[in-house]
Amino acid sequence: MNLSFFDQFASPQLLGIPLILLSMLFPALLLPSPTNRWVTNRLSTLQSWFLQLITKQLMIPLNKMGHKWALILSSLMTFLLLINLLGLLPYTFTPTTQLSMNMALAFPLWLATLLTGLRNQPSISLGHLLPEGTPTILIPALILIETTSLLIRPLALGVRLTANLTAGHLLIQLISTATMALLPIMPTISILTAFILLLLTILELAVAMIQAYVFVLLLSLYLQENI
Repeated sequence: MNLSFFDQFASPQLLGIPLILLSMLFPALLLPSPTNRWVTNRLSTLQSWFLQLITKQLMIPLNKMGHKWALILSSLMTFLLLINLLGLLPYTFTPTTQLSMNMALAFPLWLATLLTGLRNQPSISLGHLLPEGTPTILIPALILIETTSLLIRPLALGVRLTANLTAGHLLIQLISTATMALLPIMPTISILTAFILLLLTILELAVAMIQAYVFVLLLSLYLQENI
């Protein structure tokens, strides 16, 4: 029973071929393709409004050099949002519950922001490792601490997204299992747990959206430090 709770996090396979790549490409099929019409449909209008809103929120703290990242950050936000929300549907697989995938997204983008800072303003980027006015005796310790906190950023990005989504999926499965088990024995308690399950599902919808936004927002803050 305990092992079956974690079966939902195993990558699906067909004839020994992993289907995680297919599950990552599927959300793109739900996005309406752009047209040359002056008046678009409601779905395209909603998509354009959402992308403009997200891009505006992410680009406000950045200068003009950081605006070059608008397409990357907004695309990443849309990608994570769709995957997280589709993963809440029954009998679906959520790729963002895999730490390997989240690290594959976090590490290259974090490294790109770091290399951008080292190329454009190396003195300021390296100056973040040592706060101004530090006593001489504390300089080696602070440099070591700041370097460790810098290198742990991609791990924190990946683990945060993985842990939040994994915990939510486990809670939903545990409560839904309890609801079905209590239904023939104690129907009243089963109805109560079903109501709790509904509230938890609404909470997980919010968590899926918030975690996608937090992932991209932290990347934009790391970029802000390096441009």
